[in-house]
Amino acid sequence: IADYLRRSRAVVCDPEQIVVVNGSQQALDLTARVLLDPGDRVVIEEPHYQGARQVFLAAGAELLPGRVDAEGLDVAALPKEAAEARLAFVTPSHQYPSGAIMSLARRLALLSWAEDTDAYVLEDDYDSEYRYEGRPVEAVQGLDRNGRVIYVGTFSKVLFPALRLGYMVLPRPLVQPILAAKWLTDRHTSTLEQEMLTDFIREGHFERHLRRSRTRNAALRATLLEALDTHFGSRISISGANAGIHLLVWLHDIAPEQLDELIVAAARADVGLYPVTPYYMTPPSQAGLLLGYAAMTETDIRDGIERLAIVLRQRHQSVTASAISV
Repeated sequence: IADYLRRSRAVVCDPEQIVVVNGSQQALDLTARVLLDPGDRVVIEEPHYQGARQVFLAAGAELLPGRVDAEGLDVAALPKEAAEARLAFVTPSHQYPSGAIMSLARRLALLSWAEDTDAYVLEDDYDSEYRYEGRPVEAVQGLDRNGRVIYVGTFSKVLFPALRLGYMVLPRPLVQPILAAKWLTDRHTSTLEQEMLTDFIREGHFERHLRRSRTRNAALRATLLEALDTHFGSRISISGANAGIHLLVWLHDIAPEQLDELIVAAARADVGLYPVTPYYMTPPSQAGLLLGYAAMTETDIRDGIERLAIVLRQRHQSVTASAISV
């Protein structure tokens, strides 16, 4: 893992700093167990990954949402209470769910904030292997010179979800506390799967698999973007298209309070839709959908977007007819 991270993510670490865990969710839980006491403050992106929010709330933390724009978390706009935060949770290489990539200036500002406040940064690098445009983005951990970053990665996203293997790259003072917490929770992560994955990486199969997956996902992404442009055009806006395995689509013709009705209507047409609302502490002012594509075929994508367009067209016709009859 250490060799792979140096090559692919510019992560600076020794093997002794790495703890293997049962997926990234356990990494979040262990971090909360070791670092947080009830009442501690945690900076979290807005929007953000629900699993992180739930872990921190379960630990009794007070969450401080930080605004996310096209450059990622806006450190300068953090609330004044952030000066007393114990931890900041970020997804800088592909913000979840917006898809924003944190700029270098913002990354340096985040590290400076962590140093000034004596806080840690929990960097969740959940799908950085899938980047389709521009140069690879280096991890925030590689810029850290003061041991403030806890770096988390997972193999579940890039291999298969049932493989519950992730890893933490820890500042040296946190290695033993995290190991102690890990031993108390489950003793160890499956050694058989670790041995198999070790051979898979050392023999070069893992990075060949990633290259094939990138090619496949890039084709699926292009198909989805083309279908959305064909059927919706300027009636939507898209973010997060240059990386990852999902898109965030904002619907211009649908009010947020109408989204549940649309989801039900789409389900009748065998189209599953996932609203972005649950990823916010304060609901957004627009109606947004998360569209994942990694588990689909190009035919499935084209068919699904066409069905969704029909659902929206029928809804518009129904609304128009009701207005005329009134």
